[in-house]
Amino acid sequence: MQLELSIDRGSRLPLYFQLAQQLEDAIRDGRLRPGDRIETEIELAHRLSLGRPTVRQAIQELVSKGLLVRRRGVGTQVVAAQFSRPIELTSLYDDLAACDHRPTTRVLELRSLSADGSVARALSLQEGSAVTYLERLRLQTGEPLAIMRNWIPHGVTDLDADSLETSGLYEVFRRSGVHLRIADQRIGARAATRAEARLLGVKSGVPLLTMERTAFDDAGRAVEYAQHCYRADSYFFDTTLVCR
Repeated sequence: MQLELSIDRGSRLPLYFQLAQQLEDAIRDGRLRPGDRIETEIELAHRLSLGRPTVRQAIQELVSKGLLVRRRGVGTQVVAAQFSRPIELTSLYDDLAACDHRPTTRVLELRSLSADGSVARALSLQEGSAVTYLERLRLQTGEPLAIMRNWIPHGVTDLDADSLETSGLYEVFRRSGVHLRIADQRIGARAATRAEARLLGVKSGVPLLTMERTAFDDAGRAVEYAQHCYRADSYFFDTTLVCR
Protein backbone atom coordinates (compact mmCIF):
# COMPACT_ATOMS: atom_id res chain seq x y z
CA MET A 1 0.00 0.00 0.00
CA GLN A 2 1.38 3.41 -1.00
CA LEU A 3 0.98 6.26 1.47
CA GLU A 4 1.59 9.95 1.09
CA LEU A 5 4.98 10.36 2.76
CA SER A 6 7.38 13.27 2.86
CA ILE A 7 10.86 13.81 4.22
CA ASP A 8 12.00 17.22 5.50
CA ARG A 9 15.75 17.36 5.00
CA GLY A 10 15.89 20.71 6.78
CA SER A 11 14.50 19.21 9.97
CA ARG A 12 16.69 18.30 12.93
CA LEU A 13 14.84 14.99 13.20
CA PRO A 14 16.78 12.03 11.75
CA LEU A 15 15.51 10.89 8.36
CA TYR A 16 14.76 7.35 9.55
CA PHE A 17 12.77 8.75 12.49
CA GLN A 18 10.64 10.93 10.19
CA LEU A 19 9.77 7.92 8.05
CA ALA A 20 9.12 5.65 11.04
CA GLN A 21 6.87 8.29 12.65
CA GLN A 22 4.77 8.71 9.52
CA LEU A 23 4.32 4.96 9.13
CA GLU A 24 3.44 4.61 12.81
CA ASP A 25 0.88 7.43 12.55
CA ALA A 26 -0.73 5.66 9.58
CA ILE A 27 -1.00 2.45 11.62
CA ARG A 28 -2.36 4.22 14.69
CA ASP A 29 -5.04 6.19 12.79
CA GLY A 30 -6.20 3.25 10.68
CA ARG A 31 -4.87 4.21 7.26
CA LEU A 32 -2.79 1.05 7.51
CA ARG A 33 -4.80 -1.88 8.85
CA PRO A 34 -3.62 -5.23 10.23
CA GLY A 35 -2.56 -7.41 7.32
CA ASP A 36 -1.75 -4.51 4.97
CA ARG A 37 1.62 -4.76 3.24
CA ILE A 38 3.85 -1.72 3.01
CA GLU A 39 6.18 -0.91 0.15
CA THR A 40 9.53 -2.69 0.00
CA GLU A 41 12.73 -1.06 1.22
CA ILE A 42 13.81 -0.54 -2.39
CA GLU A 43 10.50 1.09 -3.36
CA LEU A 44 10.48 3.42 -0.35
CA ALA A 45 14.13 4.34 -0.80
CA HIS A 46 13.59 5.16 -4.48
CA ARG A 47 10.38 7.11 -3.96
CA LEU A 48 11.71 9.18 -1.04
CA SER A 49 15.30 9.48 -2.29
CA LEU A 50 16.63 7.77 0.85
CA GLY A 51 19.34 5.22 1.34
CA ARG A 52 18.22 1.65 1.96
CA PRO A 53 19.94 1.54 5.38
CA THR A 54 17.83 4.57 6.42
CA VAL A 55 14.61 2.87 5.29
CA ARG A 56 15.67 -0.39 6.91
CA GLN A 57 16.29 1.40 10.22
CA ALA A 58 12.83 3.02 10.09
CA ILE A 59 11.12 -0.31 9.44
CA GLN A 60 13.13 -2.06 12.16
CA GLU A 61 11.98 0.62 14.60
CA LEU A 62 8.36 -0.40 13.99
CA VAL A 63 9.18 -4.12 13.98
CA SER A 64 10.73 -3.63 17.43
CA LYS A 65 7.53 -1.89 18.60
CA GLY A 66 5.44 -4.84 17.41
CA LEU A 67 3.64 -2.80 14.73
CA LEU A 68 5.21 -4.43 11.66
CA VAL A 69 6.36 -7.96 10.93
CA ARG A 70 8.60 -9.24 8.15
CA ARG A 71 7.35 -12.45 6.53
CA ARG A 72 9.47 -14.43 4.09
CA GLY A 73 7.84 -14.51 0.67
CA VAL A 74 5.14 -12.05 1.74
CA GLY A 75 6.93 -8.83 2.65
CA THR A 76 6.47 -6.41 5.54
CA GLN A 77 2.97 -6.38 6.99
CA VAL A 78 1.09 -4.45 9.63
CA VAL A 79 0.22 -6.54 12.67
CA ALA A 80 -2.61 -5.96 15.11
CA ALA A 81 -1.96 -2.92 17.28
CA GLN A 82 -0.89 -3.62 20.85
CA PHE A 83 -3.76 -3.67 23.31
CA SER A 84 -3.18 -1.89 26.61
CA ARG A 85 -5.29 -3.15 29.50
CA PRO A 86 -5.63 -1.58 32.95
CA ILE A 87 -5.14 -3.89 35.91
CA GLU A 88 -8.76 -4.04 37.00
CA LEU A 89 -11.31 -6.80 37.51
CA THR A 90 -12.75 -6.57 34.01
CA SER A 91 -13.46 -8.85 31.08
CA LEU A 92 -10.96 -8.91 28.19
CA TYR A 93 -13.92 -9.16 25.79
CA ASP A 94 -15.53 -6.01 27.25
CA ASP A 95 -12.22 -4.12 27.24
CA LEU A 96 -11.53 -4.98 23.60
CA ALA A 97 -15.07 -4.05 22.54
CA ALA A 98 -14.86 -0.71 24.37
CA CYS A 99 -11.70 0.13 22.40
CA ASP A 100 -13.25 -0.95 19.06
CA HIS A 101 -10.82 -3.86 18.67
CA ARG A 102 -13.65 -6.12 17.41
CA PRO A 103 -13.21 -9.14 19.73
CA THR A 104 -14.17 -12.61 18.56
CA THR A 105 -13.93 -15.93 20.38
CA ARG A 106 -13.39 -19.55 19.43
CA VAL A 107 -14.43 -22.05 22.10
CA LEU A 108 -11.80 -24.79 21.97
CA GLU A 109 -13.09 -26.92 24.83
CA LEU A 110 -16.07 -26.90 27.21
CA ARG A 111 -16.59 -29.86 29.52
CA SER A 112 -17.19 -30.99 33.08
CA LEU A 113 -14.36 -32.57 35.05
CA SER A 114 -13.12 -33.19 38.57
CA ALA A 115 -10.95 -30.50 40.14
CA ASP A 116 -7.36 -31.54 40.71
CA GLY A 117 -5.39 -30.33 43.71
CA SER A 118 -4.28 -26.94 42.36
CA VAL A 119 -7.71 -26.04 40.96
CA ALA A 120 -9.45 -27.18 44.13
CA ARG A 121 -7.14 -25.04 46.29
CA ALA A 122 -7.66 -21.97 44.10
CA LEU A 123 -11.44 -22.32 44.30
CA SER A 124 -11.57 -23.46 47.96
CA LEU A 125 -13.16 -26.77 46.96
CA GLN A 126 -12.60 -30.37 47.95
CA GLU A 127 -10.29 -32.15 45.52
CA GLY A 128 -12.43 -34.05 43.01
CA SER A 129 -15.31 -31.55 43.15
CA ALA A 130 -17.19 -30.99 39.89
CA VAL A 131 -16.07 -27.97 37.85
CA THR A 132 -16.63 -26.76 34.31
CA TYR A 133 -13.45 -26.41 32.27
CA LEU A 134 -13.44 -23.82 29.53
CA GLU A 135 -10.71 -23.08 26.97
CA ARG A 136 -11.05 -20.25 24.44
CA LEU A 137 -9.00 -18.47 21.81
CA ARG A 138 -9.64 -14.70 21.88
CA LEU A 139 -8.97 -12.66 18.75
CA GLN A 140 -8.87 -8.91 18.18
CA THR A 141 -9.69 -7.61 14.71
CA GLY A 142 -9.23 -11.15 13.41
CA GLU A 143 -5.75 -11.64 14.90
CA PRO A 144 -5.09 -14.19 17.72
CA LEU A 145 -4.41 -12.44 21.01
CA ALA A 146 -4.91 -14.81 23.97
CA ILE A 147 -5.60 -18.36 25.05
CA MET A 148 -7.87 -18.40 28.09
CA ARG A 149 -8.39 -21.40 30.36
CA ASN A 150 -11.01 -21.16 33.10
CA TRP A 151 -12.39 -23.46 35.78
CA ILE A 152 -15.88 -22.64 37.14
CA PRO A 153 -17.35 -24.43 40.18
CA HIS A 154 -20.41 -26.52 39.44
CA GLY A 155 -23.63 -24.58 40.02
CA VAL A 156 -22.24 -21.05 39.56
CA THR A 157 -23.76 -20.60 36.09
CA ASP A 158 -24.73 -22.56 33.01
CA LEU A 159 -22.26 -22.20 30.15
CA ASP A 160 -22.74 -22.92 26.46
CA ALA A 161 -20.48 -22.36 23.46
CA ASP A 162 -22.89 -20.05 21.63
CA SER A 163 -23.07 -17.55 24.51
CA LEU A 164 -19.31 -17.66 25.05
CA GLU A 165 -18.59 -16.97 21.38
CA THR A 166 -20.82 -13.86 21.30
CA SER A 167 -19.94 -12.31 24.67
CA GLY A 168 -17.40 -12.50 27.45
CA LEU A 169 -17.50 -14.89 30.41
CA TYR A 170 -18.13 -12.02 32.82
CA GLU A 171 -21.19 -10.95 30.80
CA VAL A 172 -22.51 -14.52 31.16
CA PHE A 173 -21.89 -14.18 34.90
CA ARG A 174 -23.79 -10.89 35.06
CA ARG A 175 -26.77 -12.34 33.19
CA SER A 176 -26.83 -15.17 35.73
CA GLY A 177 -26.85 -12.76 38.67
CA VAL A 178 -23.19 -13.41 39.60
CA HIS A 179 -21.55 -10.12 40.61
CA LEU A 180 -17.77 -10.14 40.81
CA ARG A 181 -16.24 -8.13 43.61
CA ILE A 182 -12.52 -8.89 44.02
CA ALA A 183 -9.79 -11.12 42.64
CA ASP A 184 -6.33 -12.40 43.48
CA GLN A 185 -4.15 -12.09 40.37
CA ARG A 186 -0.58 -12.87 39.37
CA ILE A 187 1.09 -11.65 36.17
CA GLY A 188 4.15 -13.36 34.72
CA ALA A 189 5.77 -14.66 31.55
CA ARG A 190 6.86 -17.96 30.04
CA ALA A 191 7.71 -19.57 26.72
CA ALA A 192 4.93 -20.63 24.35
CA THR A 193 4.38 -24.35 23.89
CA ARG A 194 4.10 -25.73 20.37
CA ALA A 195 0.31 -26.00 20.69
CA GLU A 196 -0.01 -22.44 22.00
CA ALA A 197 2.30 -21.09 19.31
CA ARG A 198 0.18 -22.73 16.61
CA LEU A 199 -3.02 -21.18 17.98
CA LEU A 200 -1.50 -17.72 18.48
CA GLY A 201 0.38 -17.61 15.18
CA VAL A 202 3.84 -17.21 16.76
CA LYS A 203 7.00 -19.29 16.91
CA SER A 204 7.30 -22.01 19.54
CA GLY A 205 9.25 -20.77 22.54
CA VAL A 206 8.56 -17.05 22.10
CA PRO A 207 7.70 -15.21 25.35
CA LEU A 208 4.05 -14.98 26.33
CA LEU A 209 2.55 -12.81 29.04
CA THR A 210 0.61 -14.85 31.60
CA MET A 211 -2.14 -14.06 34.05
CA GLU A 212 -3.42 -16.34 36.82
CA ARG A 213 -6.55 -15.19 38.65
CA THR A 214 -9.10 -16.35 41.21
CA ALA A 215 -12.21 -14.15 41.23
CA PHE A 216 -14.75 -13.88 44.04
CA ASP A 217 -18.36 -12.68 43.99
CA ASP A 218 -19.96 -10.21 46.40
CA ALA A 219 -20.69 -13.05 48.84
CA GLY A 220 -17.01 -14.00 49.00
CA ARG A 221 -17.47 -17.19 46.98
CA ALA A 222 -14.69 -18.19 44.55
CA VAL A 223 -16.47 -18.35 41.18
CA GLU A 224 -13.60 -18.52 38.69
CA TYR A 225 -10.03 -19.73 38.45
CA ALA A 226 -8.24 -18.59 35.30
CA GLN A 227 -4.94 -19.22 33.55
CA HIS A 228 -4.53 -16.96 30.51
CA CYS A 229 -1.60 -16.39 28.16
CA TYR A 230 -1.22 -13.46 25.76
CA ARG A 231 0.94 -12.58 22.78
CA ALA A 232 3.61 -10.28 24.19
CA ASP A 233 3.86 -8.36 20.90
CA SER A 234 0.18 -7.43 21.03
CA TYR A 235 -0.68 -7.03 24.71
CA PHE A 236 0.50 -5.32 27.87
CA PHE A 237 -0.85 -4.28 31.26
CA ASP A 238 -1.09 -0.69 32.49
CA THR A 239 -0.90 0.22 36.16
CA THR A 240 -0.51 3.34 38.25
CA LEU A 241 1.99 3.33 41.13
CA VAL A 242 1.62 5.56 44.16
CA CYS A 243 4.48 6.58 46.45
CA ARG A 244 3.59 6.24 50.14
